[in-house]
Amino acid sequence: MAITAALVKELRDRTGAGMMDAKKALTETEGDMEAAIDWLRTKGLAKAAKKSGRTAAEGLVAVSVEGGKGIAVEVNSETDFVAKNAEFQEMVAGIAAAAQGVADVDALKTASLGEKTVEETITAKIATIGENMSLRRMATLEGASVISYVHNAAAPNMGKIGVLVALSGDNAEFGKQVAMHVAAINPASLSEDDIDPTLVEREKAVLTEQARESGKPENIIENMIKGRMKKFFSEVTLLNQAFVINPDLTVAAAAKEAGVEITGFARLEVGEGIEKEEEDFAAEVAKAAQG
Repeated sequence: MAITAALVKELRDRTGAGMMDAKKALTETEGDMEAAIDWLRTKGLAKAAKKSGRTAAEGLVAVSVEGGKGIAVEVNSETDFVAKNAEFQEMVAGIAAAAQGVADVDALKTASLGEKTVEETITAKIATIGENMSLRRMATLEGASVISYVHNAAAPNMGKIGVLVALSGDNAEFGKQVAMHVAAINPASLSEDDIDPTLVEREKAVLTEQARESGKPENIIENMIKGRMKKFFSEVTLLNQAFVINPDLTVAAAAKEAGVEITGFARLEVGEGIEKEEEDFAAEVAKAAQG
């Protein structure tokens, strides 16, 4: 029997399975819809798909450094309880290791992890653990030396915040201090040169409006804006920030004293930017009872 797009769509609508899984199920069962549904259920794919609409805003960030290349990946789960699960942590560690050989998160999803791809591994884990999970983000950083740091570590090299710092020279102790600074302060960029122009224009517009409300002459307003923008850059760019280890120095000055140059950084925090659903306790219990 020909496996048509209409058949695949019907199976997806009935089970919530992914397109490729639905097509494979129909192929394996020669187009028998009910048998295909059973095939998906047997593989745990229909069960996993039903959970795919749930918000996964917890989880772990894992870091991996090999030579001058650092990787950070964020793998999400629905609850912090699962993030503490050894089975989940083992999977996340495997995904971070697999990320060393790929360029981006899309390539990582199709990378091999044992006998399955990363995406297939996550789908299988959804079925066995019973929560929605997703591979959300990946960051890559290269440099003469790359140092990693994990904040609120749940297991080796994984926790709630993962940071990578690239240095021009070899000073692991200083690199870790900078990574801790990045974890705590969360700078928007390395320097003024690579900050998002949209962010700069938005801040400048606000500061300009505030300055004009003062009623001062235009030439004074211009100087006020310049001064306030300088303060803004000192707050949001890593090299211009006061170093948390020694606030008397900027991070750039501290790097100079340490004999290195900071060439880049990356920071991933679990659930950053995800809008979490608010539920009362009774609703949570009811959802758990439904499976």
